[in-house]
Amino acid sequence: MTSQTIANAPTSDQIRRAPKVLLHDHLDGGLRPGTVVDLARETGYADLPHTDPDKLALWFHQAADSGSLERYLETFSHTVGVMQTRDALVRVAAECAEDLAEDGVVYAEVRYAPEQHLEGGLTLEEVVEAVNEGFREGERRARENGHRIRVGALLTAMRHAARALEIAELANGYRDLGVVGFDIAGAEAGHPPTRHLDAFEYLKRENNHFTIHAGEAFGVPSIWQALQWCGADRLGHGVRIIDDIQVRDDGTVELGRLAAYVRDKRIPLELCPSSNLQTGAAASYAEHPIGLLRRLHFRATVNTDNRLMSHTSMSREFEHLVEAFGYTLDDMQWFTVNAMKSAFIPFDERLAMINDVIKPGYAELKSEWLFRQTASTSGSSLTEG
Repeated sequence: MTSQTIANAPTSDQIRRAPKVLLHDHLDGGLRPGTVVDLARETGYADLPHTDPDKLALWFHQAADSGSLERYLETFSHTVGVMQTRDALVRVAAECAEDLAEDGVVYAEVRYAPEQHLEGGLTLEEVVEAVNEGFREGERRARENGHRIRVGALLTAMRHAARALEIAELANGYRDLGVVGFDIAGAEAGHPPTRHLDAFEYLKRENNHFTIHAGEAFGVPSIWQALQWCGADRLGHGVRIIDDIQVRDDGTVELGRLAAYVRDKRIPLELCPSSNLQTGAAASYAEHPIGLLRRLHFRATVNTDNRLMSHTSMSREFEHLVEAFGYTLDDMQWFTVNAMKSAFIPFDERLAMINDVIKPGYAELKSEWLFRQTASTSGSSLTEG
């Protein structure tokens, strides 16, 4: 008998304690509201809509919850606005690692755009070194608090700008110093990934890793370009691959050529359910394509995107999915192993994380039902006696 046989939904506590892997999380989308207020005061940033942390947190969530990707992205002017000094970047990165570790995340790839943090006079290199320093400090603090986490950085270029090759070269230069890959982000419509083909060609020549935001607010053509023109290793979001999947009235499913390619090639999808609801890519958790994609065995992963704007965490994301789809710890493990397989660190390190951290962690959680059942049975026997 297994936890699947018992069909018990994991508790909130089990979900929090379960080892989790996060591939799609934006550094400037995950600040603590109190830190935003502190940094605004320290740096002289005067444009915050509120200086009370609770009111500010609510404002971020409501402003992002508009159903529009463009409106969603506007909220970042405030977080980026207070992240323009070395000390601010170190603090934000350290707190990011701490917060993720506290939530049970054992491996994370956190992305940010160095070009957005230059207003205070920092160089691109100084930005990267400050963030890396913060991640290492956050890992250290997490260990002191009894948690383990490893954080790798993804350097992001903005798709509406013209610095992608420069940022790709920066990512390559720091690839053995804490940076594990490259990304492009920003509004998809009107800014196809092929505009930055030189950056992707460069990274491929350097045998480096990259993911591309594609198939979030824009459809199948964006995914096709990211894969077949640019050669992305993973798809940032990729949720609109559902547009190439036909579900018939009798429940049978037919995959289009691109969807079949994505599944057959095991291309990872960095799915972000709460964020997708906010930007209009799905109407509810129960209607989110992740349910069908998991059933069809795509390489689906669960992610947070922007923890502040979506008022979320990895635990909250899984809680929503457990409620919507009846997922068990076995499903959580499936998503987590998928993510770890898809990480941009060396194969042997991924394998060690799966075999030595993730699988033992879930095995321990899945065994808890046996002890609860035994205790319950023993209690009943004593009562009956």
